[in-house]
Amino acid sequence: MQKLARTALQIALLTIVSFGTLLVSQETLSAQGLNRDIKTQLKKYAKRNVEVRFEGYLTGYSYWDNTPPGSAAIARPVLRSKAGGTGTYRDPITIAVGHAIRRGKQTLDFPPGTRFYIERLRKYAIVEDVCGDGRQPQNGPCYTGKDGRPWLDIYIGGKYDSVRHTEQCMYRLTGMQTIRMNPRRGYPVAPGEISATGCRVFGPIGS
Repeated sequence: MQKLARTALQIALLTIVSFGTLLVSQETLSAQGLNRDIKTQLKKYAKRNVEVRFEGYLTGYSYWDNTPPGSAAIARPVLRSKAGGTGTYRDPITIAVGHAIRRGKQTLDFPPGTRFYIERLRKYAIVEDVCGDGRQPQNGPCYTGKDGRPWLDIYIGGKYDSVRHTEQCMYRLTGMQTIRMNPRRGYPVAPGEISATGCRVFGPIGS
């Protein structure tokens, strides 16, 4: 990992789990360009199918504010043709990631099919959608990140809930979260659609 100059804003750790061995790598990175550096590192481990624990910014999107609104349409189907999932390892919830379009070519921050585990939600998730609209989505927040952290946008459902309920649910889960990429099986799970099960949040699960 590249070491950059120290600043008041620090990121303290990526925990990398590979083949049952727990390795801890601590790096201090500058706030400027931090998100790009973290995404570069995570992409490297995604290709190697290595489990990585990192801090990311999580938001939610619902059936009502999806693109197009009032739908469960997704851009990169993997396990299903529409957004969904209950959060188990076998049935992870659809999650959207930032993307860029340059010279007509679309590049996602994380490849379709990449799995995550959101500790605070007790949910597994899988990349099946993109976050950010327009001809240059790389200029939007999903691609640039939040306070130097990668931005992920999880589908909460809500087709049978009111718009107000889904908005409150999304507000409840929004924030910095401990996330595991390429997670192993067996982490605690609270199964069910996020909106329909009350948008529950939990404490840390430890290492």
